[in-house]
Amino acid sequence: MANMQMNKTPMPEQEPNVRNANFQEVALGYTMEQAQNEAQRCLNCKNKPCVSGCPVGIPIPDFIAKVAEGDLAAAYQLLSDANALPAISGRVCPQETQCEGKCIRGIKGEPVSIGRIERFVADWAAANGIANVATAPKNGHKVAVIGSGPAGLTCAGELARMGYDVSVFEAFHTPGGVLSYGIPEFRLPKAIVKREVENLQKMGVDIELNMVIGKVLTITELFDMGYEAVFIGSGAGLPMFMKIPGESLVGVYSANEYLTRINLMKAYKPDAETPILHSKKVAVVGGGNVAMDAARCAKRLGADVHIVYRRSEAELPARAEEVHHAKEEGIVFDLLTNPVSIEGDEKGHVQSITCVKMELGEPDASGRRRPVVIEGSEFKMEVDAVIMALGTQANQMSYGDTPGLEKTRKGCVAADENGCTSCTGIFAGGDAATGAATVILAMGAGKSAAKSIDQYIKSKG
Repeated sequence: MANMQMNKTPMPEQEPNVRNANFQEVALGYTMEQAQNEAQRCLNCKNKPCVSGCPVGIPIPDFIAKVAEGDLAAAYQLLSDANALPAISGRVCPQETQCEGKCIRGIKGEPVSIGRIERFVADWAAANGIANVATAPKNGHKVAVIGSGPAGLTCAGELARMGYDVSVFEAFHTPGGVLSYGIPEFRLPKAIVKREVENLQKMGVDIELNMVIGKVLTITELFDMGYEAVFIGSGAGLPMFMKIPGESLVGVYSANEYLTRINLMKAYKPDAETPILHSKKVAVVGGGNVAMDAARCAKRLGADVHIVYRRSEAELPARAEEVHHAKEEGIVFDLLTNPVSIEGDEKGHVQSITCVKMELGEPDASGRRRPVVIEGSEFKMEVDAVIMALGTQANQMSYGDTPGLEKTRKGCVAADENGCTSCTGIFAGGDAATGAATVILAMGAGKSAAKSIDQYIKSKG
């Protein structure tokens, strides 16, 4: 008999006024009793609509049914067979617009909390020393993966399971891509990223750090070294700016720089080699998950933080949970507001930001109502730092010696939904191919590309 409780089983969390002063994980995780209670809300629908919303194809009702029964080992087996990084996707995947967005229970109540149950199962496995590192016998074929973000790690894990020798080439000194440099510790502890990477290494995946492909090695040289296919998952770390006056002042950051310095370089610590300024009042421009991450980091560094977003709350692209957490932590939302200039003091440091109020007009190409300036609404906000969180573009790589590799007008690698490119043996996915993707979409792209690589190499005989 299903549990017909209308609402999700609440997730234990740190108190807002405690967590907004530390970088420890906000959500504390389900207990066994809470996980089973939530799992029993699943109706185990025959047509499994939740699975159609999952980019990596997790058999959601099947693994949840095992949790409801108390068979966590079987639940983890089902989960990890489909998903190389369950502890990560259970934390940062936008379930509300994907699997949970299609859950039947969401029609007359809240959907089953699939992500929380996934996280619980993955954490239980780790606590009990269980890791799904089984692979097929080695098949004698080598594949190179460029980038160790979610797309690259997923592609590498899938190929390793199939018996391929896989080498991952990462430009940074730490693997994980956006999982390491972009998502803060309080949402995704780096120990978990490290653990998932180590599980891939146990499967035989070789990870080479400080390797800027296109500079240290070219794609052509990778083929010369015996790699039969190359997957490009180089990520999207190239920031965007508004091109307004004052963006070159000291104290204006891209969100990528700000988060990388905090997450990867620990620049918030007093003894950091390149410490970050502890600002008093910060304006974060943008309304996506990256904006929420940057704002919540600035809050933890002691600042009074304002989110400045040109549309209304209904159009905020960030996850509802992240917006909720940001509000709880004391972050102010200045909605229907848009910056037009940034002003500095005599030393070139940010002193204020001038904004205008907006109103929503007709929908634009994205389907969202277009913001229009209200004449005469200009006002000034005193701040000492501005963080631009306006989206990113694909990281640029040198493809000079790779003839025939096509790129889109945005500079991304041109690839189809299966990761196939115009060049024989080269595949791409995630941010390298789209310029922007969520973690789970990047993982889905990596999984699709792994299947395409397998088919390509098998077709060669």
